[in-house]
Amino acid sequence: MSVQWEVKRLLRLAAVCLALITAAYGLSACGAPAEESGEEAATVEPIKGTHTNLVTLNKEASETLGIKTTAITQEGGRAVLPDTALVYAADGHTFTYASPKPNQYVRAEITVDRIDGRKVILKKGPPAGTNVVTVGSQELFGLENEYEPE
Repeated sequence: MSVQWEVKRLLRLAAVCLALITAAYGLSACGAPAEESGEEAATVEPIKGTHTNLVTLNKEASETLGIKTTAITQEGGRAVLPDTALVYAADGHTFTYASPKPNQYVRAEITVDRIDGRKVILKKGPPAGTNVVTVGSQELFGLENEYEPE
């Protein structure tokens, strides 16, 4: 692991922590401090029988992190997602974050057939209609792998 990669990883982690602290101590939509609502900014729960976690953010944390999603489309019998939803792990495998419900995110392994401009055509992955994260994947990855609730 290079020093440059490690510095970038630490800066991303610091940004995620700052965003979560801001969301946790900021004002909620009704004007009361978020901490008084008893709701955590983020929770990370293992999904039984898998090596994957469910990341759940409260609304304020999701807005603070700027999470955006879009649905996977289908073209020529293949699922297609925008290139902004494609994430490369350090070991080179690819995945995306699916959003089964608002403010819930789970890593979904994908196999890329090809990339055509801004479109990623999948060999394997979630079906058309699945919502995937297009902005905020790195923050979710940081939460999933580094964040430890108190």
